[in-house]
Amino acid sequence: MYKDSNYQSEMIEKIKAKRELMINSANKLGFTSEQTIKYSQELDELINHYQKVIGQSSKSNEEVKFAFKHMIMVWPKVLV
Repeated sequence: MYKDSNYQSEMIEKIKAKRELMINSANKLGFTSEQTIKYSQELDELINHYQKVIGQSSKSNEEVKFAFKHMIMVWPKVLV
């Protein structure tokens, strides 16, 4: 079940969507707004769950590696 690539892809899409919500909220309401913090916490939960699922799988997922690298590169742009 968890090793299914469709499930992993769905989780990645949820992570991407939550990340977008968080960034948009930070831009509109600020980094310390309740809504931004809520989205950040939800994103953390999604990422933690995904990492647990991937840890159970022997396959590496290049798409996730790319997404996390991209996520790291986006935050400095938001701060400008």
